[in-house]
Amino acid sequence: MLRYLYADELSAHPVLADEMFRCRADQFRTRLGWDVSVDAQGHERDQYDAHDPLYVIWQQPDGGHGGSMRFLPTTGPVMVNEVFGHLTGRGPIHSPLIWECTRFCLDRAADSRVASALMLGGSEIMRGFGIRHVAGVFDARMQRIYKAIGWAPEIVGSEGGGREEISVGLWEYSQRAHERLCRRARVSPELSRLWFARAFGHRPTIPAARTA
Repeated sequence: MLRYLYADELSAHPVLADEMFRCRADQFRTRLGWDVSVDAQGHERDQYDAHDPLYVIWQQPDGGHGGSMRFLPTTGPVMVNEVFGHLTGRGPIHSPLIWECTRFCLDRAADSRVASALMLGGSEIMRGFGIRHVAGVFDARMQRIYKAIGWAPEIVGSEGGGREEISVGLWEYSQRAHERLCRRARVSPELSRLWFARAFGHRPTIPAARTA
């Protein structure tokens, strides 16, 4: 199932949080060889985890972490502006209607539907909060995954080439893409909406206390 948890809610789910940050260390440092910080607990965290992001987590039937990603509104500090702003080509991305998605992470044992389920969670956030676009930074590997899932972003700017290419992209909500993600994740639209409603209630707009 999909869980939607703000950073200040993770303490109520210690096992799930522990596995998420350990999985991030495994994926980004061990498997991909990125220069990321891993603490004594084996957790990968960066400065953006300190800004109360919203985490979308696929929780396995046994309660463990299957995959996750992190969302922050671009009205505050975000990676796309502070680290990769030179790729936007149009100045900083700054709007309460645009959020950033980073740290897309899949557990080694996750099955093929988890990536689609996480993207479905992002689509639910856009629909449920009235967000027009999601911005993200990704490598060539993730660009191939997004295309295979069937919801690829519009590329705003890129640098490097081949496997080393890094891009900034924008996703726009699409009902057709949302339905396609449901099919690929093997999750009914009704169940997906139920998971979102359990986390936030039926809110038509972005929660005011979380936009900065």
